[in-house]
Amino acid sequence: MRTPKSILPVLLILAFMLGGCVYYFPHVYDGPTKKVYMPTWKNRTSNLELDAKIYQSLSRWFQKSKSIILTKNKAEADLILAGEMISIDLPSVSWDGNARATEVNVRLEVRYILKDLKTEGILWEVPREFWTEAYSTKGGSTVMAAKEKEALDQIISDLSERIYLGSLEKLRNLNMGTQ
Repeated sequence: MRTPKSILPVLLILAFMLGGCVYYFPHVYDGPTKKVYMPTWKNRTSNLELDAKIYQSLSRWFQKSKSIILTKNKAEADLILAGEMISIDLPSVSWDGNARATEVNVRLEVRYILKDLKTEGILWEVPREFWTEAYSTKGGSTVMAAKEKEALDQIISDLSERIYLGSLEKLRNLNMGTQ
């Protein structure tokens, strides 16, 4: 059995080796501080709470990076992230062998833009994007309403993550001088 004195050098060597490794975490922006003006998205859907849900979800994602500050004051912002919910519908139905609907798809159409307010340059623009999430029709109308809400919440979560990660990529490219 080794004595504690012989284990200490091994632990120190391991600590230096691990400390020297550079880990890149893509979910955090660590470049120069940027203030992002993020107005509430325009909501052209019949779901009146959708704009607030998307704003809250995006805010949670952007708060992961200490170098990004969300602001409600456009005059002090470096960037603007704006968007719009164009439509929401339930266009698709899946049927079982007895001609009963087993699954419905929530479909959300959005567009968004990330713009540099200082140069007026567009860093990223998505003029039309569709997000779809399926949910089961089994369980009656109350259960279906809850499942529809869960499906829409999943779309919002996935959309927010995509916008956040895409924005980080555009900011990194901007800092490196590429677009």
